[in-house]
Amino acid sequence: MSNFTLTSPEFKDQDRLQLVHEFDGYNGVGQNRSPALQWQGAPEGAKSFALTMYDPDAPTGSGFWHWILYDIEPSFTELAAGLGSTDAADLGASGTQATNDYGATGYGGPCPPKGSPAHRYIFTVHALGVPKLEPPAGAPNAVVRFLIYQNTLATATLTGLYSR
Repeated sequence: MSNFTLTSPEFKDQDRLQLVHEFDGYNGVGQNRSPALQWQGAPEGAKSFALTMYDPDAPTGSGFWHWILYDIEPSFTELAAGLGSTDAADLGASGTQATNDYGATGYGGPCPPKGSPAHRYIFTVHALGVPKLEPPAGAPNAVVRFLIYQNTLATATLTGLYSR
């Protein structure tokens, strides 16, 4: 049994995300603010972390990747609210942000079609066995995610729900 867990002071697992987390485009009226996240119990040997946010319910045939953050230094166990809400790729020790499926760098909040049932937004922290992923310059998020999964020692997830 793993002791690796991911939590947020802003929502509990399977609870509704807040309006401030909603995307601020495509008719979204939120503030596109990434939630605060905390993890503990990472396995020994973790040399860095990565964080992804994925909506498997998006009507695309393949879901929607809202946030990909990698190369988080191993001393980190939390991300502050709003950290990903910038278009900067390099966040220093807090990691590097890849382009999301909105086509922007950083966090892209939930924005499901109006009237659809609540979508699941799965936040996953990956404990990685390498200090840096080193994707090629300009690599799409699928390549970054491939590198994340190839180097994952363990994961912890937290799911938020959202509808409009």
